[in-house]
Parts: sequence; structure tokens; C-alpha cells
Amino acid sequence: MAKRQIPVIVLAGFLGSGKTTLLNHLLAHSGGSRVGVVVNDFGSIEIDAMSVAGQVDSMVSLGNGCLCCAVDTSELDGFLERLARPAARIDVIVIEASGLAEPEELVRMILASDNQAIVYGGLVEVVDAAEFARTRERHPELDRHLGIADLVVLNKTDRVADAERTALEETLAGLAPGTPVVASSYGRVDPELLFDRKPREDRLEAIRQLSFEDLAHEEHDHGHEGHLHSAYETVDFVSEDPLHPRRFMEFLDGRPEGLYRIKGFVYFGVPGHRQKFALHAVGDFLRMYRSPWARSEPRLTQLVMIGSGIDGGALRAGLDACRTAAPQDADEHSMWGVLRYTQG
Repeated sequence: MAKRQIPVIVLAGFLGSGKTTLLNHLLAHSGGSRVGVVVNDFGSIEIDAMSVAGQVDSMVSLGNGCLCCAVDTSELDGFLERLARPAARIDVIVIEASGLAEPEELVRMILASDNQAIVYGGLVEVVDAAEFARTRERHPELDRHLGIADLVVLNKTDRVADAERTALEETLAGLAPGTPVVASSYGRVDPELLFDRKPREDRLEAIRQLSFEDLAHEEHDHGHEGHLHSAYETVDFVSEDPLHPRRFMEFLDGRPEGLYRIKGFVYFGVPGHRQKFALHAVGDFLRMYRSPWARSEPRLTQLVMIGSGIDGGALRAGLDACRTAAPQDADEHSMWGVLRYTQG
């Protein structure tokens, strides 16, 4: 069976953007997923740590400076190891970076980690809609941060007019081409965008994801502002036919703008590679995990795609083109692209 790996999400944004409010919302609506948090405050009094205290299942707090300056890769591994140990039963880890942190360094450290229990879960950049122009003037590096983000949350949209919000979304589309932008107020973002909410007894899957049935029938949060999931789309795909590995990798390489996450299981059926391939993709990051099928488990491809402004019909058509009735015609060479991203 593939080794369980815990996604590590970096939550970044300049001072006052609303990161802690968003994190508190995620913790309050985790839906049974256990969340480990690394909180990094700038200053000696850890206000953010106090803000989330009591809501988080396991937390490591770092004061006196930004996380990327306070620790090197081996030290960060120590914190992540504490949260990723089996006894903690954590499903997802969130690093809330200081408002003065360098997110690129945090991402680099996670990707460079030797800890086999974790996997990169994406960089989420939170932007204050009302203060965007002033923040960008004070911190021109914001453009670079947006350029490497996997998801941009345009927060505090309740403080700007519709026309200004539209203009901001167009600006962000230019600074972060292809990156989904989700608007929010008070940090109210559906946790499904970032991690999977599921019953706590379901702890054995490699990627810690909802079952396909759960995803199809999950009830989303309601509030005075309407459905949280109205800002993004979820597209499902099921195939009883095996997928051709080369065509499938071409689909992944050309995945469209706005597609933030892909998760699920793929069946190739190629001789010598008839195992179940669990897929975990966030932004440009891609990993697959190989494991045996359960004795009674049907050999199917089941995928869920999550994004903003995506064309569900085009995505399904692209995957339909990957179907093959004769997987035995695919040779060993056709699997090279898949195996390049496969662990286990």
C-alpha cells in the first residue's frame, strides 16, 4: 500500500491581509479533518498563535521573526516531523507565514524536505482587496509572490465596489496568469479548495482524500453570503476504460488555467503497471502513488478537478480522449512519463 503523506500548505500574505481570519475559518469548518498548524508571528508576542489557540488539533508556534529566517531546512523538518508523526493523526498541516515572510523560501524548504510523511500542498497568497494598491506600493515583491502562488484569495471584497473588484481580478490575472483567484469576505473560503474534509475514521488512503461518493454528495457551508463554493467549480470524471498513460500525461501537462487541484485514482492497465495510481496535483505540483487494488475494488479511474473559471465539458472531453480499449498496446516506454512522478 502507498505510504500515507500529509499535505503541507503555505498560507502567505502581507500584514493585515486576513491570513489568521482565514485560518480560523478553515479550522472551524474542517469537517472532521485534523489540522496541524505552524504559526509564525513577527514579534515577541505571538498574537496569531493566541488567535488560533483552542481550535487547532496540534500547533507549533515560532516567534521573533519570519519562519524562513528563523529555521533552516533541517529545523523545519523537526517541526513538521512532530506534526506528521502517526500518533498525532494529522490530516493536513498549514504553515501560516509571517506577514513579512518570503513564501518562496518556505516552499523551497518543504520541497527539499527528506520527510517522506509529508507532501507539498500548495502556496495560498491572501490579498487585501481594499489595500491592494497601497500594499503593492509598499511591498513591490508582492508581484513576485503572486506569480508563484497556486491559489490567490482576494479577501475583504465586501470593502470594495463591484467595479473595483472586477478591476482587481483583472490585475491579478495579469500578475498570476493561469492561477485561480477566489474572492472572499472575512476569510470565508471553502476548505475543500485547500484540503479534504472527511469522517475521522477514514484514515487509510494514501492522499487523505474524500471518497468519490463523498465528493459527489458533500454538503457545503451556508451563510448570509450564500454558498462558499460559488467561487469555484468541481468537475468529476469516471472511466471504466483504462487510460492511455502517454495521452493522460499530455492532458496533465496541458491542464488549463484556473485548475487548482486534481485528486483521485487512475487505472492504466498496462502490463506490469496494473496497480492503482493515486493522483495528487496542486497548481504545477504533481505526484502519483502506486498501491495494490483491494480484492473487491473495481478497476476504475475516478478523478475530481477543482478550479475557478474552468470548462467542465472541455476537461471531460480531454480525459475521454485518454481512454483506451487496448491497454496492452501501450508499451513500457509509454509509462515513463507517469513513473517520473510516481512514488511507492
